[in-house]
Amino acid sequence: MHNTSKEIISQGNSSTPRRFRSTRLKRLAGITASLALFAAALPTFAATTQWWNPTPSITYGSTSLDVTRFGAVGNGAMDDTAAFQAAINALPSSGGTIIVPDGTYMIDTTKGINLRSNMRLAMHSNAYLKSIPNSADFASVVKAWNVSNVEIVGGHILGERTQHAPSANDISEVKVHYGISIQEANTVYVHNIQVADCYGDGVLVGTTFGWRAFTLPWGITLNHVTVTNSARQGLSITAADQVYVLNSSFTGSHGMIPNAGIDLEPARLGPLKHVRLENNVLSNNQGNGLEIHDNLSGVVVTGNTAENNQGNGVFARGPNNLTITNNMLSQNYQFGVYIDDGTNSVQLHDNTINYNGDAWFIAHGKSIFTPGTAPRDIFISTNAIGVTQYNNTITKQ
Repeated sequence: MHNTSKEIISQGNSSTPRRFRSTRLKRLAGITASLALFAAALPTFAATTQWWNPTPSITYGSTSLDVTRFGAVGNGAMDDTAAFQAAINALPSSGGTIIVPDGTYMIDTTKGINLRSNMRLAMHSNAYLKSIPNSADFASVVKAWNVSNVEIVGGHILGERTQHAPSANDISEVKVHYGISIQEANTVYVHNIQVADCYGDGVLVGTTFGWRAFTLPWGITLNHVTVTNSARQGLSITAADQVYVLNSSFTGSHGMIPNAGIDLEPARLGPLKHVRLENNVLSNNQGNGLEIHDNLSGVVVTGNTAENNQGNGVFARGPNNLTITNNMLSQNYQFGVYIDDGTNSVQLHDNTINYNGDAWFIAHGKSIFTPGTAPRDIFISTNAIGVTQYNNTITKQ
């Protein structure tokens, strides 16, 4: 490049021989053409950097099958698991749509409804998939395992936490049941659905099968998903890549630690990369609104509301490259944002983080809106690295 610059400058020197000026002009024209081609390519490159899409395109066949044609009754008493699976298995290799009319369909979650690739599970607005109580260690109402191009839309999923024996609030138990379990799948779109009363997590994304070599699940989108009253988490995300959660709510988790609205915790299962949480509500959870752990990089938390959680609004221990911006983090029992040891490269800006630390005020019979002298909104550990914060609105001291 330095040589090229010298050539461009020297072409204006009248003492330069004509044959060299001609050669340099040709080379300059080539450089200009190359730059023009590079500039034309810029929009395409920029578009590829935005991996998230609120309404991803799912490809499935044109066949539509109604579960009632295969024996599903939906009367809230009969086990409809086999009928659902028969309908799914009857789809052609190109896939298609499984239609679930209004009704309450009892599902044996030790088997679950096992989805196939290239299909859509479409539930009417008053369709309920309800878990039959059981004592299994792990169970799921709907399973999207090792599949691709899957859409789950509409209706309701009900767990069995209120009927689980011996106790839905026994934190010594390791049994975890899921409303929707998405494991080692790619291009899965879940939207406009309500999940409640799960003895475990409302939704799981990632894997639970232990440390080993496998292809990370990717391209998972949750849009307008409502999860309430989970015994552990509203949403757990373990090892995965490109997970987008937006316009959703995860509230009222209580019973089993960590009791978070959303928990990003890949641990030793594998890495978690590229997570975007946007415009969600995380409130009234017994633990943190959002919990973020290590083995994780590239998380953007933007436009969310975390209020009235008995832990922190956002708690981070160990992630790398975390952005927290334009959120409302208020009236949580501990801090609005807690950046703990091992967290590296954090952008914390343009948030409203106020009236947190409520536990002390409640314990002392004071209004949580009382100004104080002690920090109550943001805590940053001295062992956190590269934390940049600006334009945040906090409680007046």
